[in-house]
Amino acid sequence: MFESTKRPLPGHSLFNAMPVAFAAMLLIGCRPATDPPEPVSFEPADLVLTNGKIYTVDASMPWAEAVAIRDGRIAAAGDAEDAPGWTDAETRVVDLGGKLVLPAFGDAHIHPTLGGLTFSQCSMHRGENVEEYLQIIASCNAESPGTGVLYGRGWAPGLFPPDGVPRKELLDAISTDRPLVFSSTGGHSLWVNSKALELAGIARDTPDPPNGRIDRDPATGEPIGGLQEAAKDLMMAHVPPPTVEAMEHALAYTADHLNRLGVTQWLDAGVGVVPVPKRQILEAYKAVRDHGKLNVHVALSLKWENELGLEQLPGLLETAELARAMGFKADSIKLYIDGVIAQRTAAMLEPYSDSPGEKGELQIPPDVFYQAVTELDKLGFQAYVHAIGDRATRTALDAFAAAREKNGTTDNRHMIAHLNVISPADLPRFGELDVIANFQPLWATMNPYIEMTAVRVGPERMAYHYPSKSMLDAGAMLAYGADWPVASANPLEGIEVALTRKNPGAGGGEPLLPHEGVTLEEAIQAYTINAAYASHLEVETGSITPGKSADLIVLDQDIFAIPVHEISDTRVLLTLFRGAAVHDELPAF
Repeated sequence: MFESTKRPLPGHSLFNAMPVAFAAMLLIGCRPATDPPEPVSFEPADLVLTNGKIYTVDASMPWAEAVAIRDGRIAAAGDAEDAPGWTDAETRVVDLGGKLVLPAFGDAHIHPTLGGLTFSQCSMHRGENVEEYLQIIASCNAESPGTGVLYGRGWAPGLFPPDGVPRKELLDAISTDRPLVFSSTGGHSLWVNSKALELAGIARDTPDPPNGRIDRDPATGEPIGGLQEAAKDLMMAHVPPPTVEAMEHALAYTADHLNRLGVTQWLDAGVGVVPVPKRQILEAYKAVRDHGKLNVHVALSLKWENELGLEQLPGLLETAELARAMGFKADSIKLYIDGVIAQRTAAMLEPYSDSPGEKGELQIPPDVFYQAVTELDKLGFQAYVHAIGDRATRTALDAFAAAREKNGTTDNRHMIAHLNVISPADLPRFGELDVIANFQPLWATMNPYIEMTAVRVGPERMAYHYPSKSMLDAGAMLAYGADWPVASANPLEGIEVALTRKNPGAGGGEPLLPHEGVTLEEAIQAYTINAAYASHLEVETGSITPGKSADLIVLDQDIFAIPVHEISDTRVLLTLFRGAAVHDELPAF
């Protein structure tokens, strides 16, 4: 079983642990210490969950057996024997029968609008090989006939060796009459057919745009159907943007999908990744919330446009103020400083092992990047940096150091996402500079993409691939996020992989650097309180602590007691957001 904490619980009784204003509501009155003691009276809870195994992620009381909820907030946590004292005839009491309870999960890196749109368009995510991709595309083409652009998303570069670039001929076999345009899982590449190239005016003599590449046949120079990074814009200008209504549907879909997975807090990692005005995305967010379908704590990171410079700052500040006026946190700016390893667009300190002439490029000029980070830091914004190559990571850390030198220490909680390859010399700098390491644990397996990565970077740099444990040992904070729809949004799958470094399930294959696995407690923390901390929301959510929002989940099995490869099979039976059920499969509830 587990060690129970008996009363008194310092800081965790219904009376003592409440915020002052709330506790005052509970008191009948106060007497001087010299007066005879009187019974403390308080309002009973609306809901009590009891007879559970509750892992609170609160260091002052890690485990409990019962939790009381009133007015959408956690009122008390303690032993099952305490529960009757929290109730009256109106209190709903639910016997959990020993089931495991956790704080609801957070996601510190997700693309909610893009993900929802992806699964309402032609989604290739369920395909496991190129043949299945082509079957999906053919079905989408048949189900939506016409001559307009057919757009979708979800192909994995690792399934197109040796360069991660699919060819136009595969799509031409499906249609030469309409443009077919498909984004990779990570969104850094497009796969298009000949008709799409014709529509965009991309031909043999079309120059590569800055920070972009048109993939070409080495013998003829003709475009072969792959567009990398900024070259995607040549094509996306001809893809009709989504309507506000479509984005509202996408956000509602995402919120429901994540609630079912136990997620009630997210950081939107780039408002503007969907190529529409940021204001329209904010309007979609507000509409979904106002209709009661946005059952999550939301924080927004506004996308920095790499083709612009510092002149975009006033517009970003204006958009952030608009978001705040709508009631959303918007204290973060997302900067994409490099690309991805598979297509050799990630910025590396040394050349790629399989292409000695290439190191990748920084997609924001260093002088502009340093100035931007320093100014954002001065203005109180979190700089949230996409960095995959080791040079990109070092550049981001250098910028944070320069900002600290200029502005002093702040609580802006700068963060670097992905961190596929990190130079060992840079590991301690995360702790020294208070930079959050934002990992996507499901990426840390020996899958086809990582196998391609191993060819690109060679064995020496592969020894520092997603170094989660080393990062913790060096004093960094880990905050997990799925980068959905790039990978599954299921935190329980991510937790398993964070421990095993293998693909989910009993047959997960060979692990990727198994010594870099973390503990179960560390993984849960990265998905709960640390994810909340990354959005300045740790006072509101992320742990089962009296006074916080009642955001918690009940699981169908105890992930502390089962074999580690069964964690990914665990289901969320109940998700509470602010004390209300937003997902319910729990028979007792």
